[in-house]
Amino acid sequence: MVSIAGRKHWLWRAVDQDGYVLDEIVQRRRDAKAAKRLLFRLLKKAGMPPKRIITDKLRSYGAAKRDVMPAVEHWSHKGLNNRVENSHLPLRKRERTMQGFRSAGSLQRFI
Repeated sequence: MVSIAGRKHWLWRAVDQDGYVLDEIVQRRRDAKAAKRLLFRLLKKAGMPPKRIITDKLRSYGAAKRDVMPAVEHWSHKGLNNRVENSHLPLRKRERTMQGFRSAGSLQRFI
């Protein structure tokens, strides 16, 4: 969750097996429609579906995956998404010193 002008936004981030950030979007909601948007963007950039995706336990990932890429294996066990959580650390540190971002543009420039 990221604060932009005092309002809560969700940072969706996709990281590959080596820890490199593939894509990230900021959205107001954390539902299946938002998860679908992230998965479509990832497929468009990669060109082919991955072998498996690893997410946290948010149920909207499963709903979006069933529609976008039903043949892909989906893991959502505790601790598997540590690579993504660790990639959030620089953002968390910067957000704490700034007491939140003032606009979506400033967050996008930082990311």
